[in-house]
Amino acid sequence: MKNNFGSKASFLLLCFLLITNYLYSSRAQQCRPSGRIEGKKPPPGQCNQENDSDCCKQGKMYTTYECSPQVTTHTKAYLTLNSFEKDGDGGGPRCHKKITIHGNGRSVEAMVVDECDSTMGCDADHDYQPPCPNNIVDASKAVWEALGVPKDNWGGLQITWSE
Repeated sequence: MKNNFGSKASFLLLCFLLITNYLYSSRAQQCRPSGRIEGKKPPPGQCNQENDSDCCKQGKMYTTYECSPQVTTHTKAYLTLNSFEKDGDGGGPRCHKKITIHGNGRSVEAMVVDECDSTMGCDADHDYQPPCPNNIVDASKAVWEALGVPKDNWGGLQITWSE
């Protein structure tokens, strides 16, 4: 009788430890907001609104992130339209790695040329635009075309991506 009780207790303890470890590791993999910044009113004509970008609003609080979601074989993200041409609102090259973007029933390989700043914003360096959420993939018009998205739907699409 004692032996049976000990086996059940050991089994329950093992289950408890496995569940606790799973919940802890799941929370550790989540990316939570790291802070907030207060919006400043942009000087006249200084906010870049190319491709329907937002301008910071005076006094509005914007969430910032110092982390990104965990990269998997199908990382969820939101695809936005950005310009990487000369004088566009895209930034300078950083990674030069290729990713595969899956959306609209198609896939396309694209090169990463910039990282959207999710820790800063609402200043001249960031065209007086708010900080980015941490799950944004900015894409050129060529990516939208390759995914077969009609032009009147460009600007926002739920996607997944992988390295």
